[in-house]
Amino acid sequence: MLSRRNLIAAAALLPTLAHAKPPSATSAIVAADDEAFWREIQSAFTLDRTVINLNNGGCSPSPRVVHEALVRYLDHSNQAPVHFMWNTLEPGIEAVRRELAKEAGCDPEELAITRNSSEALQIAQLGLDLQAGDEVLTTDQDYGRMLDTWQQRVARNGIVLTKLAFPVPLVDPQEFVRKVEAAITPRTRVIHVCHIVNITGQILPVREVCAIARARGITTIIDGAHAFAHFPYRLDEIGCDFYGVSLHKWLMAPVGTGFLYVRKDRIAGHWPLQPAPEIKKADIRKFEEIGTHPAANHNAIAEALVFHRGIGTARKHARLLTLRRRWAEALRSHPRVKLITPESPQWSGAIGVVSIDGAEPLALTTALWERWRILATPIVHAQFKGIRVTPSVYTTFEELDVFVGAMKTLLV
Repeated sequence: MLSRRNLIAAAALLPTLAHAKPPSATSAIVAADDEAFWREIQSAFTLDRTVINLNNGGCSPSPRVVHEALVRYLDHSNQAPVHFMWNTLEPGIEAVRRELAKEAGCDPEELAITRNSSEALQIAQLGLDLQAGDEVLTTDQDYGRMLDTWQQRVARNGIVLTKLAFPVPLVDPQEFVRKVEAAITPRTRVIHVCHIVNITGQILPVREVCAIARARGITTIIDGAHAFAHFPYRLDEIGCDFYGVSLHKWLMAPVGTGFLYVRKDRIAGHWPLQPAPEIKKADIRKFEEIGTHPAANHNAIAEALVFHRGIGTARKHARLLTLRRRWAEALRSHPRVKLITPESPQWSGAIGVVSIDGAEPLALTTALWERWRILATPIVHAQFKGIRVTPSVYTTFEELDVFVGAMKTLLV
């Protein structure tokens, strides 16, 4: 449950960050703790309730209405794919683009629909003209696949990759801004950081980082894999050049959906991952060139957006904070427990990481699954280790209480 101090902080935060007209901050907070209200949302999912899924940060199940739309589109296209898939369903991508852009806070002509955030970010990473000696500044807590992509450019192009370390948890987010600014050199060409760190749940002050980079003519790539539809923000307020998203996490769209934002003045000069015809040089759609693909996946995003808007970003964020605090506050007093994720509603959301002194993360997650059928994620980093717990809007208080009881048993 939210403490009084955090109720006030969250209430102050929510109305300033919401996209469209949100519920009032007060109503969002009140609804966050109302199990009767959330029971209606929980019943919208087709789940196996003998499993407690606390790994929604990896990939979330879709609500029934989204999954049914996906199946309906697949069935329709399968009657004659060369006609129904390409001529009937594929044009629907433009309506999806329009609505995603409205929700994200950008021009539809700046948004390419991709299969996940990794593909989106790799389009950004691999499409830049970089020379030997050019520097890319990132962190040692960025997503492994993205770090591997930069490492390939080190091997192929001779670029320099600098990975910053920063405290966990990050008590003062401005310390991160200062570290980034201090690390910039005359050779820095790109700054690539997470909006929310997948292995800690720390939201980073990306707006300030982008402002510093823009003033110096440095390209910014923001990894928003866990951010979109998780907590309120607008892309037109962040000021980045590229932003990659997975939609099968917090939007709960079908598996294999995401998007890439590219600032309009960067489109023409950026190489697509797969070649596109010259006529598309300045067209955001050139980044969608992947050959034959199902239209069903991206069209069903439209239903996921309707479902998400029915909840509201502010209300969802408040609920996710409440869920995380329910289990975190029940465990924090134990002397062997350390919480890696910040408590502030401005700098955190659903993702929480708990470290148990003397316990290996894999052993913990294995025991949770084998004894209680609880899914959680082991996290091992050079600086810290623990288990990542990510409930979602369909998670009940009772399920979290089972998790807390299991953890207390393992702590004995």
